[in-house]
Amino acid sequence: MGSSSSNMDHIPDAQHLMQETGFSAAHLVRLYERFDFLDKDDRGELRLDDFEAVSELAMNPIGDRIIRAFFSPGRETVDFPSFVRILAHFRPTDTNRTRNGRNGAQPEPANSRTNKLKFAFQLYDQDRDGKISREELLQVLRAMLEMQVTEEQLQSIAERAIQEADLDLDDTISFDEFKKSLEKVDIEHKMSIRFLE
Repeated sequence: MGSSSSNMDHIPDAQHLMQETGFSAAHLVRLYERFDFLDKDDRGELRLDDFEAVSELAMNPIGDRIIRAFFSPGRETVDFPSFVRILAHFRPTDTNRTRNGRNGAQPEPANSRTNKLKFAFQLYDQDRDGKISREELLQVLRAMLEMQVTEEQLQSIAERAIQEADLDLDDTISFDEFKKSLEKVDIEHKMSIRFLE
């Protein structure tokens, strides 16, 4: 097998992607191989149906929502840099890593707690209005719990979740309320994938 740097020659803007996402050269090469495998038609972009080859997503009750998170609103394809940027949300948190952005500012990495929570929030907030409505919450609960509970039990779970999280009493859950309700949850662990190890 060749070195990672020689295999990176065919990855556009690889150095920038590594700096932006925190992936190593070896991880980036492996992700490119995975992207290339999913890109059956060699278009250089993935469509929704290309993700059907990922068995873990097919088995996940909210796999369709996770897949849609790869696509910007109004876009039907995802290129390799976008693919890598989404997957960076699931990188384990590296507390020793420093990042420098423009003008010396340090942008928050995609795998920070806040960005992981934003990603999770958007899986619920399908209409992208910045709030999780009762119906959006119910849709996720139905997908995740399917036949395990009755509709009445689902309604009760959703009602309790909204009552506990809805601090401004508008009958929805904002991102700040979502973040507050999960402050004791180890989101870094729950939203981390040990990439290609």
